[in-house]
Amino acid sequence: MEPITLTTERLRLRNFVPEDLEAVYASCQDPDIRRWTVVPDPYTRQDADFFVHRLVPDGWRDDSSYAFAVEPLAGGPLLAAVALTGRDTGVWEVGFWLRAEHRGSGYMTETVRAVAHWAFTGLGCTRLVWRAEIGNVGSRAVAERVGFVMEGDQRAALTNKGTLRDCWIGALLPSDFGLTGPLPYLPARDLPSRP
Repeated sequence: MEPITLTTERLRLRNFVPEDLEAVYASCQDPDIRRWTVVPDPYTRQDADFFVHRLVPDGWRDDSSYAFAVEPLAGGPLLAAVALTGRDTGVWEVGFWLRAEHRGSGYMTETVRAVAHWAFTGLGCTRLVWRAEIGNVGSRAVAERVGFVMEGDQRAALTNKGTLRDCWIGALLPSDFGLTGPLPYLPARDLPSRP
């Protein structure tokens, strides 16, 4: 797929370009981004170069991952990054980071809503998954504000910097946004408890 641009009331979600390399590098110096996301630690300019010049374009080219740079709609500095990664037929996972000085502004909630809507209407997504290491309360707050239904904890389900970690998992369905999915959905009916 060719990279696309999405817009919200305040934000533009666009493809990463070479000029973003320094902003990506600077953003990923944030200890919270390095701690809670899967970016390398320490994060070098070579890591930023690999992300901007290889990971992002390769993901769009082979339809395995769609990463967006997030900036103010009126123009301005890089605020955040968000990506959808394919997990299974119709299932995508969302991941994101936001620069520290912009946390609490609602930007990430707005961003994830826009990407989720595009996943359902443009990608034929049947289930959008969010996962975060247990303890990443900022990421969980965003997911809950977007409407992800928390489905529980998973032991050793997330690998970060060579270590398995327990994570929270939540999911969003097209119907959660009032949309019809590409496949019919038959929720489990309540079954009587076994003695």
